[in-house]
Amino acid sequence: MADIVERYDIPRQLFWLHGPGPDRPVEFDSATGLWNVYGYPELHQVLGDPTTFSSDTIRVTRKLFPETNELSMEGFITQIDPPEHGKLRKLVSSAFTRKVVADLEPRIAALTHELLDAAAERGRFELVTDLAYPLPVIVIAELLGVPSSDRALFKQWADAMFEREGQISLAEPSEDRGAAVQAVMKPWKEMSDYLAAHAAERRTRPRADLLTKLVEAEVDGERLPDEQVVNFAIVLLLAGHITTTMLLGNTVLCLDAFPEQQDRVRADRSSVPALIEESLRLFTPFAALARATTREVELGGETIPADRLVMCWMGQANRDPRQFPDPGVFDPGRDPNPHLAFGRGIHFCLGAPLARLEGRVALDILLDRLDPLRADPDEPVQFIPTPTMTGVRRLPLLWPPS
Repeated sequence: MADIVERYDIPRQLFWLHGPGPDRPVEFDSATGLWNVYGYPELHQVLGDPTTFSSDTIRVTRKLFPETNELSMEGFITQIDPPEHGKLRKLVSSAFTRKVVADLEPRIAALTHELLDAAAERGRFELVTDLAYPLPVIVIAELLGVPSSDRALFKQWADAMFEREGQISLAEPSEDRGAAVQAVMKPWKEMSDYLAAHAAERRTRPRADLLTKLVEAEVDGERLPDEQVVNFAIVLLLAGHITTTMLLGNTVLCLDAFPEQQDRVRADRSSVPALIEESLRLFTPFAALARATTREVELGGETIPADRLVMCWMGQANRDPRQFPDPGVFDPGRDPNPHLAFGRGIHFCLGAPLARLEGRVALDILLDRLDPLRADPDEPVQFIPTPTMTGVRRLPLLWPPS
């Protein structure tokens, strides 16, 4: 990995890519006030125990970030614990069944060709702008029922909320914390207003889309409140494209970094899914998420008190040598490969099958149309600097391929 880190100038914030890993699987960071979980078996335990490690982190952070009191988490499924979580997840699970996802393959393939044709006409190809971002955002926008032509807005909001260079900290001065929260709340409010307008329109003019399903859905005999509909839609729109954007960029980067693996996958296209899984392990898109303890708990030889924030570093756990031999080696033949890139347990990523399908279809077409897939040596690769995300922000490719 040292060669890759230097070659692509990977930011220091993405510490798990720089190695070696932390000395202990669980440790408290007094500088940030957070408990960090780095080990694979320890993180496996955390993600599998929602009773002890709650997803409702707002319960803890509201005391430190009073600005968030005006922010409603109603319907924000990634922040909800059982039994409410299970009820809400069922509402959209039918939209991501194996058959529904498989039926999207022709549309995904057609969009990929359209986007590559447009890039060919321009005579240049920057992977993220020209394919890895627009492809999944168009697919999820069409499923949800919002105009995919508004994708520049979606990117603006997503970048403002997620692309922050600073490390998460509970120990910084309150005025600094407040400024950070306000920077996130502005795009959140804009996105909420946007989706609320579309939801209101569906109440009078229903369509065959996910937003209509949310508006018409009932839980325990009652329709979802407007706030739940909007927050649920925000999760679907954001999570429905960000992971795939990073997955595609990271996988193409791996093929550039390891040309021998590119030769192998060209010769055997059935190995594309395994290649994607190893990319997910080595360059875990959402590299960390937060949990809040509901009681004192022993983990990895440490005692974590109740009501503490726990950062779950999947990016580091996916490099734990106790689980993955030679964790710094990119090995698409790794079997088994039980990475945690899509989480685990009740919050396992609902859109994982769609992300995997989009990745497989797009990569197969890229291999057909670009031989070789190579980063432009005259244009630097840029990584997203956010500490909790692993992905390229910009990846220019040679066009036409030589």
